[in-house]
Amino acid sequence: MNIGFIGLGDMGKLYAKAFAKVGYSVCGADLPANREQLEAELGPLGISIKENGRDVSRISDLIIYSVEADSMEKVVAECAVATKAGAIVAGQTSVKHPEIALFEKYLPDDAQIITFHAMHGPGFEPKGQKLILIPHRSTPEAYQRMYDLFTAVETDIVEIADYHEHDKIVADTQAVTHVGFESMGTAWKSAGFFPWENASYIGGIDNVKILTTLRIFGYKAHVYAGLAILNPYAKQQVRQYAVSESELFKLMIKEEAAAFRDRLYKARDFVFHESRKPIMLNDSVMREFSLADNAHLRKPNSHLSILSMVDAWYHLGVNPYDNLICQTPPFRLRLGIAEYLFKDDDLLEESIETALYDKTIRGDDLEFHSAVREWSAIIGYGDMEGYKKHFNEVQAFFADRLEEGKQQSAELIRRLME
Repeated sequence: MNIGFIGLGDMGKLYAKAFAKVGYSVCGADLPANREQLEAELGPLGISIKENGRDVSRISDLIIYSVEADSMEKVVAECAVATKAGAIVAGQTSVKHPEIALFEKYLPDDAQIITFHAMHGPGFEPKGQKLILIPHRSTPEAYQRMYDLFTAVETDIVEIADYHEHDKIVADTQAVTHVGFESMGTAWKSAGFFPWENASYIGGIDNVKILTTLRIFGYKAHVYAGLAILNPYAKQQVRQYAVSESELFKLMIKEEAAAFRDRLYKARDFVFHESRKPIMLNDSVMREFSLADNAHLRKPNSHLSILSMVDAWYHLGVNPYDNLICQTPPFRLRLGIAEYLFKDDDLLEESIETALYDKTIRGDDLEFHSAVREWSAIIGYGDMEGYKKHFNEVQAFFADRLEEGKQQSAELIRRLME
């Protein structure tokens, strides 16, 4: 099977290399300005770089569109006319509604549409990583060829029969997860401090929060913007996260302890009842990965970001454990630290008491409250450029620690997944 990539950015290159290494014939095309560099990097692996996407489409039995979500229509419209008869066509975008609509609009009727979604970033090799395989319009034989392809590179294949189901799960595992960590980063930027220099953000849970936030801001804004804005299910879930956070924050500042505690215990009983298999993050590993120096002693934290997520799951009727079939490392870590907090009665009670009565962290919670509102509004308006601008400003604030954060978070993920 000849495999062709239209778009050879980070993820396109990653999978092109993986397929070439196991013996497939691979070609690809990208922007003309990138051709020389791509030939130097990929040519030694036997990957042929073509002039344009139409040249790739003419000769490939499997055509993979690996371009930014907001460029997808332009590229598919240009290249679909050259699709080889009977070819399989897939996309690497993380939201499948707009992708499938474009394929149905522009591809010839004999094209087989079997798309996929790699549930990891370019910092991880495909081997052992979850990959969602989604048939849409294909023969059983074509589907088997795709299944065999991803088996050859040793991905952990999860089969989902419908792209609607995929996008619902991704709204939870990626879009809302990212907004939680992005809001933390925005809050720290607005407050003007790095969390590892503040005693309220020392400890196992906070190490995970900080490193995952740095990990997210270490990648490209367009990836997260597309996940949040183009997914029709994401707006509803992000809106509920913002409502949950706002209502909890109001109870906190009014010190309505009974209502606050009752609400959180209802959410805990819904999400973390005993029939669910726990993730059980290792406390000693979480504590080991710290960017702070030894001069700071841990202060209690309200963990408003985690309380809000669990409350949102409860009000959405979402079982996050079911969504582990499409897990990403940040989502697993987020569910893991939520589980860690809510299943430890003493730690949960400390968090509740801090949220209600500790004025020293109230300013930080206010910054987080404002940040969630900002991100929710941007996503609600569908403001792709505003999302990227907001993201890039926070990214610039943390610029000096992003590479270290990416490296430490990768090791943290590896250790916690063992």
